[in-house]
Amino acid sequence: MMPVWPYRPHPRHLGLFIVAYVLGCGFAQALAIVPGTGISIWAPTGLFIATLVLAPRQSWPWWVLAGCFAELLSNVLWFHSPLPAAFLIYVGNALEAVVGALLVNRTLKRSIRLETLQEVLAFVVLCAGVAPVVSATVGSATLAWFGILSQTFAGAWPLWWIGDATGALIVAPLALIVIQNWRDKTEFSAARWAEACVLGLIFLGVAALSLSGYLPFAYIIMPPLLWAAVRFELKGAVIILVLLTLVTAIFTISGASPFVGDPETQRHRQIMLQLFLAISAFSALIVAAISRQHQLALSNLRQSVAALRDRERELSQIVNMVPVHIRRLTPEGEPTFFNKRLTDFFGLDLRQLSKPNESRLVTAVQSLVHPDDADSLLQAVRLSLATGEPYSLKYRMRRADGVYRWVDGRAEPLRDENETIVQWFAISIDIDDEVRAQEALRNSKQQLEQMIEAVPFSILSFAPSGEMTYVSKRYQDQAGAPTAQIKDFDALAREVAHPDDFPTLLARAKKGFATGQPFVNRFRQCLKDGGYRWIEARAQPLRGADGAIVQWYFASIDIEEEMRAQEALRERERFLWQLVETLPAMIDCAAPNGEPVYRSQQLRDFLGYELEELDGGEKSLLEATLDAGVHPDDLAGVKEQYALSLASGEPFLRKHRLRRSDGEYRWIETRAAPMRNDEGAILQWNVICLDVDREVRMQEELRLAQERLARAGQAASLAELSASIAHEVNQPLAAIVANSHACYRWLSADPVNIERAKITTERVIRDANSAAEVVSRVRALFKQSVENRAILVLSDVISEACSLVAGVAVRRRILIDIDEESNLSPVMMDRIQVQQVLINLIRNGMEAMDSIEGEKALDVRTYRVGDEVQTEIGDHGNGIAFPDRIFEPFFTTKENGMGMGLAICRSIVEAHGGRLWAEKNEPRGARFIFTLPIVPKAAPSPREVIRQSLSSPDMATSPLRCVP
Repeated sequence: MMPVWPYRPHPRHLGLFIVAYVLGCGFAQALAIVPGTGISIWAPTGLFIATLVLAPRQSWPWWVLAGCFAELLSNVLWFHSPLPAAFLIYVGNALEAVVGALLVNRTLKRSIRLETLQEVLAFVVLCAGVAPVVSATVGSATLAWFGILSQTFAGAWPLWWIGDATGALIVAPLALIVIQNWRDKTEFSAARWAEACVLGLIFLGVAALSLSGYLPFAYIIMPPLLWAAVRFELKGAVIILVLLTLVTAIFTISGASPFVGDPETQRHRQIMLQLFLAISAFSALIVAAISRQHQLALSNLRQSVAALRDRERELSQIVNMVPVHIRRLTPEGEPTFFNKRLTDFFGLDLRQLSKPNESRLVTAVQSLVHPDDADSLLQAVRLSLATGEPYSLKYRMRRADGVYRWVDGRAEPLRDENETIVQWFAISIDIDDEVRAQEALRNSKQQLEQMIEAVPFSILSFAPSGEMTYVSKRYQDQAGAPTAQIKDFDALAREVAHPDDFPTLLARAKKGFATGQPFVNRFRQCLKDGGYRWIEARAQPLRGADGAIVQWYFASIDIEEEMRAQEALRERERFLWQLVETLPAMIDCAAPNGEPVYRSQQLRDFLGYELEELDGGEKSLLEATLDAGVHPDDLAGVKEQYALSLASGEPFLRKHRLRRSDGEYRWIETRAAPMRNDEGAILQWNVICLDVDREVRMQEELRLAQERLARAGQAASLAELSASIAHEVNQPLAAIVANSHACYRWLSADPVNIERAKITTERVIRDANSAAEVVSRVRALFKQSVENRAILVLSDVISEACSLVAGVAVRRRILIDIDEESNLSPVMMDRIQVQQVLINLIRNGMEAMDSIEGEKALDVRTYRVGDEVQTEIGDHGNGIAFPDRIFEPFFTTKENGMGMGLAICRSIVEAHGGRLWAEKNEPRGARFIFTLPIVPKAAPSPREVIRQSLSSPDMATSPLRCVP
């Protein structure tokens, strides 16, 4: 169902429509002059049709309802017909309006304005001819059915039809004008207003005279009526028709009109009245439409003439301003017209080229064209004139300032319908800049080709289809000129690329050609001599202004040396990688902020997880690694030292416990050093972790042994040994006694504590063994026993001794520098006793530097001198005050010393067949030196074989630094 409510007209418009409808009904009733009938000029018809023609079709139901209300109200006011009859009469009127509006809208298919003869004729035929048939039929039948005023169908129908037609012709145009121009303001000049006033007075005078009976007939009113239609078009016609209708109505109602007579002739006079008004309205509307069309035609003609003048002026401007030289020639070739641009170029016009008894064409060519080009141009023009064919030629013309400029001249003939040449049109375009640019381009191209041949790489170009368009000379010198069969990229690639490289090269090239993206190929190119060299070919497309690829350019560079260097670099990298992965150490690399970025296989196996598997949540990878692996007791110190190193850039060195993949904590020595660039910025941290768990435990044992040896040395310093032996043995004996008493208490307790008693008994046994061992060692020392001697390398004993005192060196911040000669000969020694000598001498050197400030260093050097191995231990302390007495027993320079340490050391060295003495160290300090005889040549021990196999034959010394 079509929606109606959204198209509801404004209530004010509906009210005006109802008021006008009711007034129209009253006007019709006033003109019903035929006795016994209410049929007259029906004004509501025109109002109803005009309203529906202009209103949207969706709003028609509202207008129909408003009309029904107005009709019924008018019936109450004017007609007093039975209600059913009044309703049926309105149905006929509504159908008449709907049919008329539909026919007009469908016929014209646009908004009707009655401005053309077609619109007026369509309106008259459809609205005043066809539509009233419906109303007249329904209305006449209703009158006859209900017997209103004794009307018959045949008698009422003609009056009804002509009355509706007259109402449509008079009122509908008025309604259209009022509705369409409701808000428009018509502005007339004073002359027009004066003309309208005069015309109105004349019309009213003529109408009064003709309709009052003073003039012989009513149609004398037509001249002023048509005058108004011609001069003021539709608006004037409508207004004059309204005035005519009103005047006619006044005289008719008053009885003074010629259309009023006796009852026998009144019916005929009624029809004459209706015909008079209808003919007047029809004539006025037709004349107004013709006048309007005439005015529109005149306006269009004036506009066309003005447009033609503008077009002619514009064409003249175009001809003069277009950036070419235009001239017109006769069929014989004589110039008849130069445009302004050409006359400005030459600095003269056609009149100046006219010479008696000489062709103007020859004069123009000889005087205005370069002498080198004049003959060829004149020959081309004459050939075209003879054959009728166009010509095109480049030549030089002289400008007004005497400068010759290159132009592109062309001429074509203009022919009539018989193909006869009427005239020639010639143009010349200034191409001097283009010619010079082409010349410069040729020079630039030549320079470019020379540059291409000089650059150290080969150039090739291909069309977008793949067809080869250019090959540089350098390429031909290297790979040879392509054969005749090679015309495109695929064939060339198949010819010159190594078979192993061709599939990859072709696939990458096809992808680049398909996508239009630049691409790079590295492959081995076949040379003229049959060999192959690595080249890098870079392809780049050249695109036009529209983005389409115009050409592909390839530049190939010889990279044979680079590829060899890369291969050597990869081989070196592979070697270094294998070296790092196989080193018996755990390697770690970290970013400048400490975040780990690489771990060697040794470290990954030790930790038991990959770096990618570590998830510390909000923690950094470094913090997560330390939390996951470092022993809780060492964690805080490790983090603190790491933070200090990262902030200061100083190397990192620390021993701590790290958890192995099986859960066991092992002692690790971690060393980290920064790798810097040339500006000193840290690029990464290189970290090495050494498993020193065994060494740490051995150091702990050696530390304990050192303490025992120190106590043994102090005890051995007594000549009689009684006090020393008593001191050394008294401690384990006292421990034995204490543990025995404890065991007795545990056994005497109630209940007996067996477990504690067992533990105490084990301690008793341990202390007893310690006492026995002390006694045995002391006896062996002073009995010069050789039972514990073995063939050893002194460098191993020195390393063990340095490890024993390393903790003391760290606390005292002393650097121990060890320098050992490689391939030292073995020595027959007692390891413990020689260690005691080394420890005693090293501790004496460290104690001698307690009172100095600044950097402290102690050097240990060992090397072969003849048949002996000589060892030197030097410090930078205050030196020796009494060098001749320091080896005497009971002589000491220490506050708490017993004076037996150096005496025992000398006795141990001399017991091994060596010597021990002291010298002054330069620039300060003291140096203790002792020698031990080497073992005579014999079959080498397995340890010596291993050492010789690991030592480099060309290395004289192997320095080692022990950094606390």
